[in-house]
Amino acid sequence: MSDVAIEGGARAEGAFRPAIVILVAAIGILAFAATLVLGAYGSNLGSGRNGGAHALSNAATGFSGIVQLAEATGRNPQIARAEPLLDTEDLVVLTPEDGRTDLGPALRHRRNRPTLVVLPKWETVRDPARTGWVRSAGMKHPLEVHAVLAPGYRLKVERGPRVALEAVSGPAAPRFRVTPPGPVQTVSGAGWIPIVADPAGRPVLARFGNEPFYVLSDPDLLSNWGIADRGRAAGALGLLDHLNATGAKSIVFDVTLNGLGQTRSPLRLMFDPPFLAATLAIAAALLLAGLQAIARFGPPRRPERAIAFGKAALIDNAASLVRQARREAALGGRYAEMIREKAVTVFAVPPRLRDSAINDYLDRLEGRPSFSALESAAAGARSREQLLEAAQALHRWQGEKKA
Repeated sequence: MSDVAIEGGARAEGAFRPAIVILVAAIGILAFAATLVLGAYGSNLGSGRNGGAHALSNAATGFSGIVQLAEATGRNPQIARAEPLLDTEDLVVLTPEDGRTDLGPALRHRRNRPTLVVLPKWETVRDPARTGWVRSAGMKHPLEVHAVLAPGYRLKVERGPRVALEAVSGPAAPRFRVTPPGPVQTVSGAGWIPIVADPAGRPVLARFGNEPFYVLSDPDLLSNWGIADRGRAAGALGLLDHLNATGAKSIVFDVTLNGLGQTRSPLRLMFDPPFLAATLAIAAALLLAGLQAIARFGPPRRPERAIAFGKAALIDNAASLVRQARREAALGGRYAEMIREKAVTVFAVPPRLRDSAINDYLDRLEGRPSFSALESAAAGARSREQLLEAAQALHRWQGEKKA
């Protein structure tokens, strides 16, 4: 008997056409891959547009402009989102936004390597009308600016009118003459050597002793507001070049001090070298496995008949029915009768004997246990295990008598 097709199967097949299944699978795979990538790098997207004073901010007090300008002029600026990235010989620019910022870990990474700290100046509030913009709320209190480098470095902050700033004369002085867009913020203190100062000689850019550690007291020389003027923009690039190490390959702008740092995660390691190669290999293996599941290899396998031909198939079907009905134990007596019928022929039982007389004759044959006892055990079986044990005993009895 052949299998019968289910009515209406052709109509159901239309909802699962191969093209639709492949399209749904492709969309699911792409969505899953996008979720992984966004989970690994999502913090990089749109971050920094918070109106802060850092290298990712496009606010007036931010420094994204100088980063873009350095990129456009081939200076290869880098944004450091983790402290290990500060371990470089190139100039690192730190932009703390208030006196509560802990500069200790960053300065330990930068010991005896060129480092510029840009002090905060303006107190700002977010502009509710424009995302990423700020409004001025006046200048920060000098004590808050003092606290940025305290207690390791002592500074005195002063404010003055808008004046032209010039480089202090010397054999290694930069060529610099710039007028900032607003009031000038200067610093002074023991050990600080001026590089750029106001007409009164008060430092705006200073170096601490012989160390390559610099402080820029007025952030308007580098901020987006300040470099809106072409002359100030050129002066800002010149200052950074002057402070950078000989043979420098880039300028690093730190944002970890501004709360925009990142921690290493196993998910992001999947997409960063050297683990990226293993990720691509696994993706290629999954793609090949998917193609193998879609495409057929070899001729289709013909379905088997529901009921096979021959006596063996009938016996198997009957046995399957008995097994499903859990009636195996009821076959013990019939199996014992079959063994007795074979024993009558094998042991030449006289034809005149019937029923119990046949059992008596078989019991008198040499060997134990007796046939009657084995027949009784088989007929009295109540489980599959008991039936199997009785049948095996009858089989052994028949073999022993043959021998």
